[in-house]
Amino acid sequence: MQALRAMFTPAPDSLVARDLARGHPLWSHAIQLLWSSWIFIIPIFEDHGYTFRWLVLTLASYPVFLFLYAKCCTGTPRAAGWYAVAMLAMCLVLMPWYPGGLSYFVFGCIMLSCGLMRPIQYGLALLFFNTLCIAEGRWLHYPWSALAWLPITTVIIGILVQFERSNARKNAELALSHAEVKRIAAFAERERIGRDLHDLLGHTLSIIALKSELAGKLVERDPHTARREIDDVARIARETLSEVRATVSGMRNAVLLAELASARVLLGADNIHMVATMDEIALKPDAESALAMSLREAITNVQRHAGARHVEVRLQRNDDGVAMEISDDGRGGTLRAGNGLTGMRERLEAHGGSLELPGNSGRSERGTTLVARLPARCLA
Repeated sequence: MQALRAMFTPAPDSLVARDLARGHPLWSHAIQLLWSSWIFIIPIFEDHGYTFRWLVLTLASYPVFLFLYAKCCTGTPRAAGWYAVAMLAMCLVLMPWYPGGLSYFVFGCIMLSCGLMRPIQYGLALLFFNTLCIAEGRWLHYPWSALAWLPITTVIIGILVQFERSNARKNAELALSHAEVKRIAAFAERERIGRDLHDLLGHTLSIIALKSELAGKLVERDPHTARREIDDVARIARETLSEVRATVSGMRNAVLLAELASARVLLGADNIHMVATMDEIALKPDAESALAMSLREAITNVQRHAGARHVEVRLQRNDDGVAMEISDDGRGGTLRAGNGLTGMRERLEAHGGSLELPGNSGRSERGTTLVARLPARCLA
């Protein structure tokens, strides 16, 4: 059992591993095997129907097909390409005795896309194997009706697969850009805060040291002046504490600012213009994280579903606390609990906040507006 598990453990760069990383369920590849049911349906339409030869060849070939399909899904891209070629070869070998094996051919053409091929190479491979299969079929006197659907089916599915792979690569690159922008934004914010603290504390501590030294010298000779210098030291210390708190508040806001920078990159990749108006508000770390995650979910929904051209983000302080409004000019439509809305609402409610859809009432004729609210107790 362990050897079998090791044999089908997905390689890090396999089709299954990549799909799992994108959040696709593991069973999605098993569902595709339903198309192989044609192997068991084709004999119904043949004159001789289910025969002993069909039974023997099915029992011999179908387990091999399942093995090759599983290895295409779990193997490295290079290995997957060769397993797909083996699937195609099995079909060509079985064609003289087993017409149902044409289903293996379709799967082989599809799984060929898992290999290390560029789109033009994949297209040439489809052309080569389809030509080979049709030529053999005609030599074996297969009717045109049994062969004509092969190139049409494999080319259409091949185009769809390539399109999906291209989108997956773009999404992966976009996710990397998204993470890189967040990292750069956080690094830049730390650098800024470091410079601010250095300038602030360096200057202020120098003044405090000088005044303390002066007060020490005057304490016996001129107590009144020494007292005034000590009062100045206390005043400067209080002002410095206030400035340090303001600087640390900026550090806390770095999470939300980094998410905002990532949103610009995500929307900009689809030529969606974003305008942001953000008040300087100091939030507790957990509350700011919840607000940042709400912004991410909302922007992701806009990018994937709204079809918008413009997005506006506003963060404002009000009497009740904080409100962040995200509005777009997209298609609107019915707003359901899916698309991350439930998760957004739960995160906000955990901090005593709420998620509102003002003016939508579950339906938006044009565009969508979301308002994430947090109470005053979430302020730092």
